[in-house]
Amino acid sequence: MFEDRKELLKNLIQEDRKDEILGFLDRMYPIDIATVLEEFDDEYLYKFKSFIPIEQMAEIIEQAGEKFQIRFLKLLHYDEIVTFFAYMSNDDIADILGRLPIKIRKALLTMMKSGDTKQIQELLGYAEDSAGGIMTTEYIALKEDLSIADTLKKIKEIGPKTEVIETIYVLNRKKELVGIADLRDILIAPENQKLMDIMNENVVSVKPEEDQEIVAWLVSKYDLNAIPVVNHRNSLLGIVTVDDIIDVIVEEQTEDILRLGGVSKEERVDSSLFTSIRKRLPWLIINLGTAFLASFTVGLFEDVISQVVALAAAMPIVAGMGGNAGSQTLSLVIRSIALGEISLKKNWKLVFKEISLGVINGAFIGIFTGMILYMRYGNPYLGIIIFAAMIGNLVIAGFFGFLIPLILKVLRVDPALASSIFLTTATDVFGFFLFLGLAKMFLPYLL
Repeated sequence: MFEDRKELLKNLIQEDRKDEILGFLDRMYPIDIATVLEEFDDEYLYKFKSFIPIEQMAEIIEQAGEKFQIRFLKLLHYDEIVTFFAYMSNDDIADILGRLPIKIRKALLTMMKSGDTKQIQELLGYAEDSAGGIMTTEYIALKEDLSIADTLKKIKEIGPKTEVIETIYVLNRKKELVGIADLRDILIAPENQKLMDIMNENVVSVKPEEDQEIVAWLVSKYDLNAIPVVNHRNSLLGIVTVDDIIDVIVEEQTEDILRLGGVSKEERVDSSLFTSIRKRLPWLIINLGTAFLASFTVGLFEDVISQVVALAAAMPIVAGMGGNAGSQTLSLVIRSIALGEISLKKNWKLVFKEISLGVINGAFIGIFTGMILYMRYGNPYLGIIIFAAMIGNLVIAGFFGFLIPLILKVLRVDPALASSIFLTTATDVFGFFLFLGLAKMFLPYLL
């Protein structure tokens, strides 16, 4: 279907069939149009722009990916870009400007209206992954002493220019946020009643410096469609809407998954060769260092391995199972940290549950593995060694898989970024040492 849409739109552009292009676009969402346009070269893209209203093109650009936004804007003169910005929300403009070179950004801000420029510069001043960085300044905030009749008039007047209309933010005379009112409650309230009489004073809000992950967690916890951003004086600066929260959740989960694999969130499948080398090689070098630690541990028992070759075949089983068990615990803990469900101070005793789990799972896996090795090599002591080593290594995996991310969180290091390296080192080094140490103790029975 995507290829059919792309070819059809391309043919319509080539044949200058404006009315059919507009009819075709009416049946598509802006994000789907943007996805199709990303496949076009600059010539078709610029020609397409001339066929549709500026307001519709601005909506498409808002929904497009970062690379496409920058590519499209580079096709336009500065005055054309400013015209497009007039139809876009300030938070989206700030996001786009933040990705442009400083020289272009300054030139565009100079050409824009002073009121819009002030708000956009404020948004640009916040970190990209903070509440201030993802908030919008397009909301409805009204005084608490307004009557319901006057409130409805204000909503009709301001509503078309705002991103959220179903939640009204209520301010006192000092312009402090004192409550929120639901549009439904406003519509059914008597017209002579005051806004303060129907507002909810229990407001969940965040500071502009708050990390976007915490903001997303609060919105999810309290089932909000938007969350207000306030300064230290409780003055309303903006709101973070649920559609931005969804983007944050996707971004944070993607980042965690990539970091667990030692990959940067900035890298994509189509990134340049140099970028991929620069992002991946440092972590591979660190992993190489941890691999040498495991190799050194194995080297301490070279004489044992040389006498019992079967040990070399069993070693990967011990290391592999320890790594897998540790990854299970690690994934659960990192996810719980992201959701705010766990901390080292409050939940450290749960490590004993992971230790118990390691004993039980290790015993089950150890019995199964020991029986197979006994049938393969005919030596019961090899089975006993693998049984004991499997229990020990799965206990180690559960212990470190639980504590490493929590300790890294306390040290303000991203658990998703560094946990897997430390966990792999622990399970490999301790697993090999335990297995080969037991083999050395039982060496006379293995020969």
